[in-house]
Amino acid sequence: MPEFEPLSLRGKLVTLEPLSIEHHDGLVEAASDGELWNLWYTSVPRPEAMAAEIQKRLKLQAEGSMLPFTTRLNDPQTGEPGKIIGMTTYCDIDLSVPKVEIGYTWNAASAHGTGTNAESKRLLLTHAFEQMNCEAVVFCTHWMNQQSRAAISRLGAKQDGVLRAHTRMADGSLRDTVVFSILVAEWPQVRNELDRRLNRY
Repeated sequence: MPEFEPLSLRGKLVTLEPLSIEHHDGLVEAASDGELWNLWYTSVPRPEAMAAEIQKRLKLQAEGSMLPFTTRLNDPQTGEPGKIIGMTTYCDIDLSVPKVEIGYTWNAASAHGTGTNAESKRLLLTHAFEQMNCEAVVFCTHWMNQQSRAAISRLGAKQDGVLRAHTRMADGSLRDTVVFSILVAEWPQVRNELDRRLNRY
């Protein structure tokens, strides 16, 4: 089983590149686009907490449980990666199955509905299933995050269940976590539907 190592994944719309502390200012600007930290059921860092969030993700990467990415919007003329629009990760990496979760994802409000999230997932799923030989890819989200739940369902992931009072949020409230997954046998049809959707962009 190969290890999950830092790498860049480039599509038509976006490029996912290894998270770096040098991305701090661009990530603050992206999170400020829509003031995403005000959505209480998400964990988007406030500007003053962004540096600590980057360091936390890099620490988990060093421990082998996370592979964090910065999402950049590609220049429509050159195709080269440009403006930072958000973050995403491989997390809860389990090489014994193998399986992985795609999570801790957020994108600037202006990027919503542009196909960038779908292509990010297409890139991550392709690498997980076709290069890392994963048996399953998992997605988790807050019960109250209807936008995220709908987006995960549109990917073709199936809901496995709800973990009640699963974890405590920063505000002290308890989160009910909705768990979805895609199995390797389902990947071809999920990939076909993602490609159909992305052809619109």
